[in-house]
Amino acid sequence: MRRTKILATLGPSTDKEGVLEALFKAGVDVVRLNFSHGSAEDHIARANRVREIGKRMNWRVGILADLQGPKIRIARFKNKKVFLNEGQGFALDLHLGTDDGDEQQVGFIYEPLAEEVETGSRLLLDDGRIVLDVLNVENGRINCTVIVGGDLSNNKGINLLGGGLSAAALTEKDKEDIKTIGQIDCDFVAVSFPRCAEDLHEARRLLKEVGCLAGIVAKIERAEAVANDQIIDEIILASDVIMVARGDLGVEIGDAKLPAIQKKLIKRARTLDRVAITATQMMESMIENPIPTRAEVFDVANAVYDGTDAIMLSAETASGKYPVKAVEAMNRICLEAEKLDIVRVSHHRVDREFKRDEEAIAMAAMYMANHTDVRGIAALTESGTTPLLMSRISSGLPIFALSCQAKTLAKVTLYRGVIPVYFSHEAQTHGEVNRDIVAQLRKYGMASTGDRFIITKGDLAGAKGSTNDLKIITVGHPLTP
Repeated sequence: MRRTKILATLGPSTDKEGVLEALFKAGVDVVRLNFSHGSAEDHIARANRVREIGKRMNWRVGILADLQGPKIRIARFKNKKVFLNEGQGFALDLHLGTDDGDEQQVGFIYEPLAEEVETGSRLLLDDGRIVLDVLNVENGRINCTVIVGGDLSNNKGINLLGGGLSAAALTEKDKEDIKTIGQIDCDFVAVSFPRCAEDLHEARRLLKEVGCLAGIVAKIERAEAVANDQIIDEIILASDVIMVARGDLGVEIGDAKLPAIQKKLIKRARTLDRVAITATQMMESMIENPIPTRAEVFDVANAVYDGTDAIMLSAETASGKYPVKAVEAMNRICLEAEKLDIVRVSHHRVDREFKRDEEAIAMAAMYMANHTDVRGIAALTESGTTPLLMSRISSGLPIFALSCQAKTLAKVTLYRGVIPVYFSHEAQTHGEVNRDIVAQLRKYGMASTGDRFIITKGDLAGAKGSTNDLKIITVGHPLTP
């Protein structure tokens, strides 16, 4: 069983007949609704289809809504695009007409930009493909020299090397989109360009106002967000999940720094009991081609070795020619990467004291699982906390999260190595519950006679944070209380 989760973005390609069902069969764990594109009606319809197919196929797939955030962009050109030569002059002019751009200048609509750059600032356009150095700023006109030229077309993004732009993480569009997200009742909501923990707290408050208790995903894509360890930890702890969004982050800090930052963020998230997603250009060549490049194969595998919980596909599935093949390729790479000992061995918290019973049970179960002959771990859970703690330990064994809570089952779809299983019982004794758990695992083909499992659960049915019981059972043998 693959432990690393696959997150696929929905779009025109997945709207085609039969494609979404095929993505389920290929192994998608979570789908992404990208609010940078499409209408509210599009997103609602796609979410409804995901839930309908999941119900029909008896498989839980989580839904993540990704807010657009403050994307700072140039305006448009008279002829849709221009070519910029290295060394030429080029200006960004606040007062230029929205459609009046040419080879010498283009407009922009983020007014503070002219106040937040200065002589010597480096601007990166179109995800860093165009590089401009600022000569001076005159009455809203930013005069630049082209350092790296090329084609530049309408509405491309602007980043400041090193960060420092003051645009708020949540825009008015995002606040309207949160109302739609509340209608959908998404499982996760990604906040774009957060600078600090307060940006994430604000998003959580706005979601609560519309009755949505989705997990908060902090997209790490600003230089300020990785400026120092204290800010990194504050952002991680204010969220439920972090996304290493390597596109804008790479533009702001420089590509050469990305690999070390990726490893640091994933490791820190796991240490702080948070989930990590690795995203951006993981299989970008598969937008046009049916197989990935060797570099992309290594990129996906290295993310698995780093300990990421999930890897994400963007345009590869949303608008690419081969959405199903992209998921199938990711699945193959993950399965091979997960065979290495580095992915299965862990010393996480081996030298720490545990402050809660459920934490001690979770750690004991995983270390026992990694050092005894068991088939997997079955965790009866109300909130999903115990499976989350278990999933921070590297292992080659599946963790079955058994719950009757729909939101809990959706939440664990992003946890590395955790498989959501619907489980409802009326039994009162531990022995009866154990038998019900085994019966459910057998029903779904997850257990056979002779398999040994670790079962964890609590005393009080329906109470959160009450896991305090651990037992090893053998399928087919008499189960005692």
